[in-house]
Amino acid sequence: MTIVLTEFARPRLFPREPRRNTIQDVSAAEFERYLNEHAPLKVLDGYAPFCKLHVHRNWTGTRCLTLPIGDANRHLLRSDYEARADGELPVLVRWFEGVEPPVALYLVVILYSREQLAKEGTPIAADWGVVGCLYTSEPAEIPMAPVTMMRNALGVAEGGSGVAIDREAYMRSVAFWRAHANWR
Repeated sequence: MTIVLTEFARPRLFPREPRRNTIQDVSAAEFERYLNEHAPLKVLDGYAPFCKLHVHRNWTGTRCLTLPIGDANRHLLRSDYEARADGELPVLVRWFEGVEPPVALYLVVILYSREQLAKEGTPIAADWGVVGCLYTSEPAEIPMAPVTMMRNALGVAEGGSGVAIDREAYMRSVAFWRAHANWR
């Protein structure tokens, strides 16, 4: 099985201007090579048959992606409307500013099949393409954000995958994201 970093994921995980909340201490090429040379601790099913999650022990200095929201940090929450890429509709997002999360214990790499990526207009030569990565303290998936589920349901034309919303998964996501936020 071969894995490549997609052009969708590359600027998010390895931006030109390094950010503290992205993958640390390795280049995009080193990250891709590691994924191809090291078997994951486990493979989880994603939200659709074309999506798999490879769980790896964190071999970098990358910090956890999310933090619980509490009385001590609620005042550090910020929000704005943002699009992930040109042509996508901006959606409301929120994040912490001024926090120092712990180093993640796991990197949960989100992969889409070659067939799905071709359907979305991103052909790859490998079997799987990295579309994202979660930095976690547990060897498990962080629930997809509710707005991402909605974008996916809107279809490929709006930057999604065309997968309908699963109400039960959506409600689990709401419960998680009501109590957690990303940071910048």
